[in-house]
Amino acid sequence: MENSVQFSTLFQQIINGLSLGSVYALIAVGYSLVYSILSFSNFAHGGFLVVGGYICYGLLSGVDVYGFFEIPSSGIWLASLGALGGAGIVAVLTERLAYKPIRERTSMTLYLLIASMGVSIVIENIFVILVGGRFRALPQDIFPSALFNLGWNVTVSSSDILSLVVAVFFLGGLQFFLSRTRWGLAIRAAACDLHTAGLMGVNVSLLISIVFFVAGLLATVGGIFLSVRYTLYPQLGGITTKAFVAAVIGGLGSLPGAVVGSLILGLAEMLTAGFISSQMRDLVVFSMLVIMLLVKPAGFFGRQISDKI
Repeated sequence: MENSVQFSTLFQQIINGLSLGSVYALIAVGYSLVYSILSFSNFAHGGFLVVGGYICYGLLSGVDVYGFFEIPSSGIWLASLGALGGAGIVAVLTERLAYKPIRERTSMTLYLLIASMGVSIVIENIFVILVGGRFRALPQDIFPSALFNLGWNVTVSSSDILSLVVAVFFLGGLQFFLSRTRWGLAIRAAACDLHTAGLMGVNVSLLISIVFFVAGLLATVGGIFLSVRYTLYPQLGGITTKAFVAAVIGGLGSLPGAVVGSLILGLAEMLTAGFISSQMRDLVVFSMLVIMLLVKPAGFFGRQISDKI
């Protein structure tokens, strides 16, 4: 009987871990995508997640723009599209206003890293001022809520299935974009050598904007699912720290590595919560980070780069 209970718990936590890992993967891929081009970790990435989450929340509930006009509430499809576009535009503007002037003055990526930390704090405090710091919940009924019994007291919710399917769809779309389109080829070339790609005729400025737009879009998808799973608040972007850990474990700059690292991290979190204690989740996650940096600093799929920040 005890073995049956442990098997049920194991199976249940694996399902939960894959669902959580798929959301982490969407965010981690954005980290790796930016890193592969500019060789710095964009810690403002969590801010894009928050922007997308609040745009989606506002469009779902209706927005009164300081009494000038009111945007009526819309369905999840329109709200999601608005959030994707809005966060993508914010990501592009962040790169143009905060990062591009630094890139044009120096080649040291350390300054970009410091600027990204500042941008993250700015975005967080803008939302604290504009909408307040209280927690907000996206309507639970925007996603299907049915439960499926898989036997052995194991259940899976339709929202978990949806998050996994959506993650596969967007990650598959990204892979298609990178492997089958002209700009995807340019991004892969720039990931090898940005300067040489520019000399070969690639519009580097536009390419970087495309990369940031895609990263902001992916962060928003993850943010919407996280807002439904937990709650929405200005500091929600802090959860992207775990996605960054996943990207490091998989190998910064490697998109397959970001996906694999995210799944490993999601499974580790859920198995720890199921068999040890939920309070130990963060301890296990960051212990994995330290061990990986000691044993294999480049991650599972990463390249050895001397200036890796």
